[in-house]
Amino acid sequence: LAKIGGGELKAARRELRMVFQDPFGSLNPRMTVSQVIGEPLLVNGMARGKALDERVCHLMEQVGLDPSTRERYPHAFSGGQRQRIGIARAITLNPRIIVADEATSALDVSVRFQVLDLLMRLQDELGLAYIFISHDIGVIRYMCDRVGVMYRGKLVEVGEADKVCNAPDHPYTQALISAIPRPDPRDRDHSRRFRYTEDIMINNAHG
Repeated sequence: LAKIGGGELKAARRELRMVFQDPFGSLNPRMTVSQVIGEPLLVNGMARGKALDERVCHLMEQVGLDPSTRERYPHAFSGGQRQRIGIARAITLNPRIIVADEATSALDVSVRFQVLDLLMRLQDELGLAYIFISHDIGVIRYMCDRVGVMYRGKLVEVGEADKVCNAPDHPYTQALISAIPRPDPRDRDHSRRFRYTEDIMINNAHG
């Protein structure tokens, strides 16, 4: 993407869309929901008038929102509903890939998994691929087939989600997994907590 421009870049942007972390700050408060969702179609000259309105209604139904609310402004919706609006905007142009950047971290736990289930359903219906960025290992286990673990901007471990989450190879991944809170007080053995330090990284590099 960094090396292309013009029409090629414009086409790539249609194929790659974003769902942002903040469901409140990522929507323009001066635009109605209809305008928010329909904007990509207008900008790309793909629909207007009645066709645009019909497409917006269909997208709202796809993400579990009532189309009759499309002329309301974002402040009239809950956090979970706003994130659904953001998802509707992301799928407007029928992309191949959606980058979901901490897309559920700002939501309550019950709402979080409703949104994750929605993303998984849309993946099946639309043939989407997700690049899912998260610090929540539970969400990663739930959503992802493959996982890449980053440390200071570099990938330190990549593999199948089950392997990386249950039997990680890299010390930093091991530290992340061991830091997951254990709700059962009988299972809170801090001696099993693995702490990652730069010394471990240096020793591994020389070993």
